[in-house]
Amino acid sequence: MTDTAPAIPVDLSFEDALARLETIVSRLESGQAPLEESITLYEEGARLKSHCEARLKAAQLRVEKIVVGSDGSARGIEPAEFG
Repeated sequence: MTDTAPAIPVDLSFEDALARLETIVSRLESGQAPLEESITLYEEGARLKSHCEARLKAAQLRVEKIVVGSDGSARGIEPAEFG
């Protein structure tokens, strides 16, 4: 890795990271980027992918489900289980 792609800001939103990643994929798929630019874009894309995965994992950990009692009333919340 040449490490010429810019670092991904920690506070970059999932939506903004995904939009940039989609732009990179489109540019790479077009075949119009020169080799060096393609490598740089690929590196940035890999960083954005990791960033998006981390943001999704953080969101997953924050999601809670409502526990409903037998009478149908909410009794509280507990961590959601995904799997």
